[in-house]
Amino acid sequence: MKYVAQWTIMGILCVFGTQQAQAQHATGGHQMTPAAELKWAPSDALPAGSQIAVIQGPLNEAKPFIAQVKFPANAKVPAHSHSALEHVTVLSGVFNMGVGDKLDASKTQPLGPGSVSIMQPGTNHFAWVGEESVVQIHGVGPWTVTYVNPADDPRKTK
Repeated sequence: MKYVAQWTIMGILCVFGTQQAQAQHATGGHQMTPAAELKWAPSDALPAGSQIAVIQGPLNEAKPFIAQVKFPANAKVPAHSHSALEHVTVLSGVFNMGVGDKLDASKTQPLGPGSVSIMQPGTNHFAWVGEESVVQIHGVGPWTVTYVNPADDPRKTK
C-alpha cells in the first residue's frame, strides 16, 4: 500500500496571507498590488530557495486564492498532487511540467511566459526549471500539496 503524506502547503503562511491581504491597496472593493509591493516569503513545501507571495487567500481555507511562486534556477518539484483545482500561469522563465508518479524531465512540456496549465484535484504531476521562473497559481482552497513519495517532501528534511 502506497503511503502518501498530505500537508497543507500554506498552514505556516496562513498568518502571512492575512497580513498580505491587509497590506495591499484596496479601493472601492478593488485590490491593486504593484509587483514591487508583493511580499515574498520562503516556502517550506517547495524546493529550497523557492518563495511565495500570497496575493489573495489564505490558501488553507475554502476561499478563492491567488499566489505567485518564484523558483530558483535548477529547482525540481517532485511528483505531487493538490486537493484543489490548480490553475498555473507562467509569468517568467520556463516552467517544465509533466504528469505522472515520478519526476521525469523527458516527459515534461516546456511552458513559457503566458502559458497555462490546469490540473484537476488529485492529478500527480511534477516540474522543473532551468532558470529562475515565476508562476501564478489560483483556485479555490483549501489548497494542499501531497507528495507521491513522502521522502521527496522538503518539509521532512528541514
